[in-house]
Amino acid sequence: MLNRNQAQQAIIWACEQEVNAPKPGNVNCFSDGHNMEIADFLKSAHAIAAPLTDPTLSVGERIHKAIQATREVVDCNTNLGIVLLFAPICKAIEQCNDAEELFTQLNKVLNELTVNDAIECYKAIQLAEAGGIGKTDEQDINSEPTVTLKQAMEIAQKWDTIALQYCNNFHEICEFGLKNLTTEINSGKTVEWAIALAYLTILSDVPDTLIARKQGLEQAQAVSTKAKTLLTKMKKLNSLDSFKVDAIAWDKELKSQAINPGTSADMIAATLLLHRFQNLLTQHRISVP
Repeated sequence: MLNRNQAQQAIIWACEQEVNAPKPGNVNCFSDGHNMEIADFLKSAHAIAAPLTDPTLSVGERIHKAIQATREVVDCNTNLGIVLLFAPICKAIEQCNDAEELFTQLNKVLNELTVNDAIECYKAIQLAEAGGIGKTDEQDINSEPTVTLKQAMEIAQKWDTIALQYCNNFHEICEFGLKNLTTEINSGKTVEWAIALAYLTILSDVPDTLIARKQGLEQAQAVSTKAKTLLTKMKKLNSLDSFKVDAIAWDKELKSQAINPGTSADMIAATLLLHRFQNLLTQHRISVP
């Protein structure tokens, strides 16, 4: 079982790796963007580590307190999606003795979410002032929810891939993110390369719902098509330096049109956290006689 300091350092590591990776369209190692800077994300990473790993807090309370902590250090929405994905993972890891238990415990956490979790989560979303959420006839974000957090996510999954992860035990993150990231790292590739490949894989197979909400499904699908083309080229080049030429060009193009694949970036952050947690649990098991 991991201690709290290990969990906090894993959170910071995952956020730092995500924002510094070559991910076209997001704030990244190429450039800032969308009125945010890398420094904003790094400050936010350190701010959320403590509330997300507080064992006395429920999932909803962790989400709310993490966003409160974020708003104390930055005046923008750097990490709502990340926090929504990290909170149940951090709750689940507290019950794990080895890596094989992680997704079983995660599923248990998601199924035990309460109405109070939803109330706290809604407060966090309102505080984050996230764009592109819109209004709904059922359990609108500006009202007080009367269903559990998982039930609220079941409603939102139609237009939000982050909500979908609550409903299918992080299926897309595992299938398109974690498996590809782990395979690439285990084959000797750098973390930077593995992140870029996993990011393009997610973006190719799962149209970004932040783009879809802000600029329409057709635009999100067009971005997915472009990501697939770039992913194919990346695999052929087999060189991060060669890949960066195309990635930087697309990064500039996306930002010039205010297109932000933010949901995909959040999913990569969660991918990295799961990867780090699994590695730490494996190392812990090996070190225990």
